Parts: sequence; structure tokens; C-alpha cells
Amino acid sequence: MTTPVKTNAAETLVPGRFYLWLAPVGTAAPADATIALPAGWRSVGHTTEDSLKFNSEPNFEQLKSAQSDFPVRNFQTSDSATVEIDLLQWNAPNFKAVYGGGTITEITPAGGTGTKHYKFVPPRIGERTEIAALLEVLDGGRHYRFVYPKAMQLEGVSNDLQKGAGSKLPLRLGVLGGDDTDAWYLLTDDPAFKES
Repeated sequence: MTTPVKTNAAETLVPGRFYLWLAPVGTAAPADATIALPAGWRSVGHTTEDSLKFNSEPNFEQLKSAQSDFPVRNFQTSDSATVEIDLLQWNAPNFKAVYGGGTITEITPAGGTGTKHYKFVPPRIGERTEIAALLEVLDGGRHYRFVYPKAMQLEGVSNDLQKGAGSKLPLRLGVLGGDDTDAWYLLTDDPAFKES
């Protein structure tokens, strides 16, 4: 006899707030879902309400046989994950994150006086910077922290600069892996995650 599925509305997730933090690769990650973030993490600030997406995309191959009309085996060949979010705050660290690095220098305005000016130069081919990311999602008293120890901005940037409309900085991170670390993981204090 099978156990009936237990319906429980308390096990649904409705994000009340979410925050994205970035840090240099190798920055210590928090040990649990609620402890203060270690030094080195920087909030990206305001983001749009509806742009946040985390995608995990495993890739599979099929082994076919002359003795079956269906594949006889599926096997995973690779894995990938991405984090997408649109930033609303235009500042030096956010701009560099969205463009995958680059340099910002202070320049002297004509005449040598007045407001400071700044010059951004995007990274050259082969100079993109890897970063660590941490996505914090809150639903009432439950906390979820998605930790990405190593990621990189992998897409081009399309800026919509329209009169009278807020302009966004599209951050599209590709999660990177390795034998020495988990590509990503979740920390939570949600009691529904306790296995029976």
C-alpha cells in the first residue's frame, strides 16, 4: 500500500524579499541560513521584482538498441546552472559585475575643477572576472540561501535607455564547478527539508 501524498500549504514558497550578494571567488560563505555574512560580501542593492531566475540544466544522452523501440539507458553527460537578475542600482561594482569585469578610472574634467568624472573600459577577451554569488530568499520566518562559489557573467549586455523609464543592468551568471567544490548548494532553516 502506498502512502498518500500529504498536502501542506506551509511547504510552499512565496518570496517576500530576496537579496543578491557578490564577492571575490574564495570569500568565505556563511555556515548556515541565518548567520551574518562573513566580510567581503557586497549587496547589489535594488533589483527588479520579476527578473530573478535560477536555472539548473542537466544534459543527457541516450543509448539505443535494435532490440527496443525506446532508449535502453539514459546517462548524464554534463550539467549547467545560471542565475539571472536585473539590477537597478548603477554603481561601479554593479557595472563591473554586469560586464564581467573591466576597469574604472577617475579622469580630470576639462579645466581641472568641478565634478569628478569616471571612465569605464570593459574587459578584453580572456580578462573576464569570476565572482562568488549568494542569493538570499525570505518567506516569513524561513530563510533560503543559494550559494554559488564561482560564477561568471556569460552573456552580452543589452541596455534599454528609454526616456522616463528606469534602466536596468542585466546580470546573467553562469555557475562554474570543479572537483574541489560544489558548483552550488542551498542552506535553509525550513523544517520541511528534514528527511524522515
